[in-house]
Amino acid sequence: MNNLLEFYGTECPYCVTMHELVERLEKEEGIKIESLEVWHNEENEKRLLEIDKDLCGGVPFFYNTKTKKFICGNTNYETLKKWAKGEPFIQEE
Repeated sequence: MNNLLEFYGTECPYCVTMHELVERLEKEEGIKIESLEVWHNEENEKRLLEIDKDLCGGVPFFYNTKTKKFICGNTNYETLKKWAKGEPFIQEE
């Protein structure tokens, strides 16, 4: 199982923007992020609620199961890359 998780909603405009950054990260860095749609998939929604525990309360939500670090909402490419690599980061839009 992948340790990098992206929770998103299909119709969420912020999620669409962040998914473009995920695709770029996967292409440029060879990092794989597991994408889980939660608005139309009850199993994925349940997994989100188990992990989120009031950290974000919505999507997009990124969670690293190894470092326990997370990103709520939108951020920039460099922050997403640091999160994925397990490096220290400050979440910025």
